[in-house]
Amino acid sequence: MKEFKFKQEGTSIETKVIHGGAGGIDTVTGAVNVPIYQTSTYRQYALGDNTGWEYSRTGNPTRLALEQLTADLESGKHGYAFGSGMAAITAVYSLFRTGDKILTSSNVYGGTFRVLDKVFDHFGITYQMVDTSDLEAVKAAITPDVKAIHIESPANPLLTITDIRKIAEIAKEKGILTIVDNTFMTPYLQRPLELGADIVVHSATKYLNGHCDVVAGLVALNDDDLAEQIAFIQNSTGGVLGPFDSFLLLRGMKTLSVRLDRQVENAEKIAAYLEKLDDIKKIYYPGLKTDPGYEINRSQAKNGGAMMSFELTEDHDIRKFFESLRVIALAESLGGVESLACHPASMTHASIPYEIRQEVGITDGLIRFSPGIESADDLIEDLDQAIKASRISK
Repeated sequence: MKEFKFKQEGTSIETKVIHGGAGGIDTVTGAVNVPIYQTSTYRQYALGDNTGWEYSRTGNPTRLALEQLTADLESGKHGYAFGSGMAAITAVYSLFRTGDKILTSSNVYGGTFRVLDKVFDHFGITYQMVDTSDLEAVKAAITPDVKAIHIESPANPLLTITDIRKIAEIAKEKGILTIVDNTFMTPYLQRPLELGADIVVHSATKYLNGHCDVVAGLVALNDDDLAEQIAFIQNSTGGVLGPFDSFLLLRGMKTLSVRLDRQVENAEKIAAYLEKLDDIKKIYYPGLKTDPGYEINRSQAKNGGAMMSFELTEDHDIRKFFESLRVIALAESLGGVESLACHPASMTHASIPYEIRQEVGITDGLIRFSPGIESADDLIEDLDQAIKASRISK
């Protein structure tokens, strides 16, 4: 059978999401979608003589296409796909040894906190939460046992912006790694490896897939030695993404740019609306010029992204607000074509102790909102009626 050979064209991110990595084509048949290689094992010609494929935990053609695309989009050399975002983070944390310490952003995803606090502490790997937007605080926290700085920018759920370039410079001076969770921005809006980061992680469940039908995690990096270690951990621990989910993720990523353009457009309109309301105590959105992270974010990302959080004033019943939503769904997760709202204190960040939540600003009144691709006017109308319904009568 004739093998299809082609020259990859296009360097813009909008083109790469469709033609990057493996190029979105099967070299055997010419199929424009990478096939689902739904197999656990592969027939070998003879002992020591195979097609390059042996066992699907170690490698699968559909997953490889996704991993190549991941590396390409993040301007990296290596990509790895895992069964969830937390599986990806766990694989990265498995690079460290007893006695090592990891610095994390102070308002970090609750699952990241939980795996450090409840799992890796069993192995003598410690952590310290730091306001990574404060460079002096980061420098002061670096002791000889610190081996990595793990940041989220924008951070989950307060959308705090960290200067990725400056953190990477500080880390390199100290000989430690910079790990960036790029879930909120995706490589369409921000590419941390280009800013000096060593490792990028994603919960691909969110914007990269975009349809709330896959749970997946991705890792991208450039360093060959680190990549070899991640590959070994991936194969040894086995938290790999299956071929069907790899296929769905590849399909979802093809529309990343058009989906995010619409979601950012909606977010900007909604943030501008919320900012003017007396019912809103505080809004967190780095796309607003009034946001403290606006200038730094603008220097390292395409725009403010589509995620936001806000607090209602004390004369509102937050339970009533969520109960009154009609278009927007009360649900965990984010980044789908559907608009989702959640209550971080009791949902995504419930694993973080109350005292720490209060200290960093994850209050019981905080609402995290992920606008979808619906009509912005419909979303504003839904928020407006839910806010009015949640007002406490005096």
